[in-house]
Amino acid sequence: MFIIWPMNMPVVSPDEVVLPESLLRRLDVPGPRYTSYPTADRFVEAFGADEYRQALRQRAGGAVVGGAAPLSLYVHVPFCESVCYYCACNKIITRHHERGRAYLQSLATEIDLHTAELGRGQGVSQLHLGGGSPTFLSDHELSDLMDMVRGAFVLSPEAEVAIEVDPRTADLQRLRHLAALGFNRISFGIQDFDPAVQAAVHRVQSFESVQALITQAKELGFRSINADLIYGLPMQTPESFQRTVAQVAELRPHRIALYAYAHLPDRFKPQRRISGADLPRPEHRVRMLGGAIAGFIGHGYTYIGMDHFALPDDALAVAKRQGRLHRNFQGYSTQPDCDLIGLGVSSIGRVGATYSQNAKTLPEYNDALSQGRFPVVRGLALTRDDLLRRSVIMALMCQGRLEFESIDVAHLVDTRSLLAPELARLQPLVTMGLVELSPQAIQVTSMGWFYVRAVAMVFDRHLHADMSHQRFSRIL
Repeated sequence: MFIIWPMNMPVVSPDEVVLPESLLRRLDVPGPRYTSYPTADRFVEAFGADEYRQALRQRAGGAVVGGAAPLSLYVHVPFCESVCYYCACNKIITRHHERGRAYLQSLATEIDLHTAELGRGQGVSQLHLGGGSPTFLSDHELSDLMDMVRGAFVLSPEAEVAIEVDPRTADLQRLRHLAALGFNRISFGIQDFDPAVQAAVHRVQSFESVQALITQAKELGFRSINADLIYGLPMQTPESFQRTVAQVAELRPHRIALYAYAHLPDRFKPQRRISGADLPRPEHRVRMLGGAIAGFIGHGYTYIGMDHFALPDDALAVAKRQGRLHRNFQGYSTQPDCDLIGLGVSSIGRVGATYSQNAKTLPEYNDALSQGRFPVVRGLALTRDDLLRRSVIMALMCQGRLEFESIDVAHLVDTRSLLAPELARLQPLVTMGLVELSPQAIQVTSMGWFYVRAVAMVFDRHLHADMSHQRFSRIL
């Protein structure tokens, strides 16, 4: 059996809220994480550099009272010194750190292309460095990167400035430098503390080393510290993962991201080094997830939704309580919807009613820049139907409630009539007790909040047009 506690409520007896394993198996299907809608697998090559440039020009030329809305920036640093076998990120494994300097020159060119269209001094409310491992770059190179960003954009005083850190590449000196550069949010990739699991995925790091880093980051005043975990990895058991959950809870990071491992060796070559025989059985994955939710809530964390937990006084938990939660390509966020500029190889951006993605290989990325072109190789211009369904899905994913009238007014439609087929498909979830449907709204229940991906999938027109869901990770 699987136990789920209602959102923002104290831990209750395990007998009070129980979801049968038969229902879990029925719901455990592949599905999108909905960091965007439509999802990135729907991007097309017909949307390229020219279309992206036009989207930037429309933003720059838009008549907005008080100026354009602040931007969000994402910078992808693809390099890692060693491969983690579970990883599905776009990465380049190398010990040649001189490649970082050449990559910064490419980023400078890409930034210049953007300022040529947008002008310099655009306001930025959120900056995120991801990878790969951004801390592959030296302190001096990270300083140069931040100088480039600040020379082209203006970070607001309250901007969220975040960086992903591989604990194996950081020490106190590195943390001090990150704080001096203005980073106020830091995310540590932990995944699992069990030695057998770490050996199986080729990522060995001790609890003590991570504990020291998190303690030092708190002393340095980082506004928010996040820990990433993965369940479903080789050699994991419900008991071993419960120990990891307890250890992470002991560290008291402000936020915890808990992801399900998606074993897709045909798509991600490093995963071929993982034997399918070493992966936990589906029923054990369910127990890991149930134990993790119970464990973190029992240690005082708020269940934000789907894959996030936060301490009650963290900004993410406050935003959830106040109905101000948003979702973007980095997951749940306190930042309102805004245009996102993606910089670097494989980065995804959002400008106006468009999505775009840069070339996934470094040679193709650099070739475009050498010709003075944006390295965008695919994307999507959203239709009216896409925009409406994005509003529906994000309301469900972020607030757990959809008011039909709000969609009617925003999109000038009769939502119930337009989505009549989807509302009919929602009925099995109503019967399961995961959602409540009234003439005015769709309400995700406390139990259904955990399965909000399944609720959102009902309204995904692209997904139902192509039922080949294996491109996605499973819901559990």
